[in-house]
Amino acid sequence: MTGSGDALRVEETTSIIGYRLRRAQLAIFQQFLSTFETLNLRPAEFSVLVLIGNNPGRKQTEIAEVLGIKRANFVTLINRLDSRGLTERRVVPGNRRANALYLTPAGAGLLEEARRLQDAFETRCVEKLGGPEARDTLLDLLEKLCR
Repeated sequence: MTGSGDALRVEETTSIIGYRLRRAQLAIFQQFLSTFETLNLRPAEFSVLVLIGNNPGRKQTEIAEVLGIKRANFVTLINRLDSRGLTERRVVPGNRRANALYLTPAGAGLLEEARRLQDAFETRCVEKLGGPEARDTLLDLLEKLCR
């Protein structure tokens, strides 16, 4: 057993890509939650609102698939947004089993405010990375890991 004065050896974990990605994700999510606390908005909810806002009338299965959210989890998420009066589901013409998603006026207003917060949040992140070129490099590298 080593003494409590010895430094914890972490280099074997900190040099692992997956470990670093997870730590970065946790840090970014915590900062996101702090930024969006006044709107009571989680990262997945923000993404759903953005996609619905940019694609009104799309089926909930399409939105869930793009975000990689399982159907049951997505229904729970949409139920939360519906209960807050931010989204609404309408039956897809010709397919009574499918729901099309729309923002309500309240949802559109919240999304507008959320986009302002996101822009400021993104600016802070880009500054931490060292500027737009570093951001673009990071996004390119992350995309390579997704292939």
